[in-house]
Amino acid sequence: MPTPQRLCTVADITIAQGSPLAIISGPCVLESYEQGLQIGTAMKEACDDAGLPYIFKASFDKANRSSITSYRGAGIQQGIEWIAAIGKELGVPTTTDIHEPSQAKPIAEAIDLIQIPAFLCRQTDLLLAAGQAAKEFGRAINTKKGQFLSPAEMVGPVAKLTEAGLDNQMLTERGTFFGYHRLVNDFTGLGDLMELSAAGGPPPVCFDVTHSTQLPGSGTQTGGRPERAPLLARAATAAGVHALFIEAHPDPSNAKSDGATVLPLEVAAVIIKDCAKLRAALS
Repeated sequence: MPTPQRLCTVADITIAQGSPLAIISGPCVLESYEQGLQIGTAMKEACDDAGLPYIFKASFDKANRSSITSYRGAGIQQGIEWIAAIGKELGVPTTTDIHEPSQAKPIAEAIDLIQIPAFLCRQTDLLLAAGQAAKEFGRAINTKKGQFLSPAEMVGPVAKLTEAGLDNQMLTERGTFFGYHRLVNDFTGLGDLMELSAAGGPPPVCFDVTHSTQLPGSGTQTGGRPERAPLLARAATAAGVHALFIEAHPDPSNAKSDGATVLPLEVAAVIIKDCAKLRAALS
């Protein structure tokens, strides 16, 4: 029998087996309100054309930059205001990542989907604070799988959120560090993650297209193979993931974060279109 699946509800979007492929997209770091709105507008138009639901993503703080001198973002207060305003202007749900327990409640008050970074997915205090805040404000949580964890080990973060009272959650695969001096995408493991033996059933799974192309340890800035993003997106869609995470920028060479992996707006739009067709063909 098929493995029972949980649902993840983000505002009016349901992410689950049998639901339309959801797209989470936006800039890596929010550089300005105007640029965030430009990117969000382009991604929403691509999703509307493809008939797919869209969630606007942007980070207000990049707390794990390779260099201490790298741009980190607008900060929590300004960042929340900009992200929420962009979501309202576009009429779409929003998501951003948190790094400390104290950030959970102010983020949950304004943002629809709270993202737990991969490096922090085992941090109990962060997960409990995020889970409690998400439950209080009717939000969802997206936990990125740490590059250092097997799919089966994500039972722990799922259980911690469940114990905090939150069933409304999803997981994201973004590759593993092992081998080839790059992130390796294990599609056998992706299947295992989608069938995770968690109490209440496995949460929906998102595939992080752009971060999966990273080349970690490339000096003061992380390198990447963005030309492989379309291939990975199609493969993940064919594998049956419930959502895709795609970072985009109008000028990647001048992006203030993840310039080596963020995609030009037109490339991201083509990926969305192609994956929508692929999902429809497999339905």
